Amino acid sequence: MPTYVLLLQLNPDGRRKMLSDPDSVMMAARESESSDAQILGMYAVLGEYDFVGIVSARDNDSAARFSLELGVKAEVHVTTLPAIPIGRFEDTGSDDEGADIESRTMELTAPADD
Repeated sequence: MPTYVLLLQLNPDGRRKMLSDPDSVMMAARESESSDAQILGMYAVLGEYDFVGIVSARDNDSAARFSLELGVKAEVHVTTLPAIPIGRFEDTGSDDEGADIESRTMELTAPADD
């Protein structure tokens, strides 16, 4: 399934909600999951956004539905970005359209063993 990056900014009501219930964003994300969209990760971040979510969804419609529902339940503004594996931009030197792009992308992002 395609992957999407969600950038979340708490609105004023969402900030108040977070103060009284720090798990509110994660609970809203779990409640918004369906068979068409699942959370792969949710991270609190510093800077312009408050949270970054990684979601796997069946298609753009499913990702949009998830984002809209999450925004309402968590009281956040959500910017949803489709994530394209960088391996799709590499020249594999092969005419094989079925090359394992996902695994090559994972190799680029896998943590190094120390």
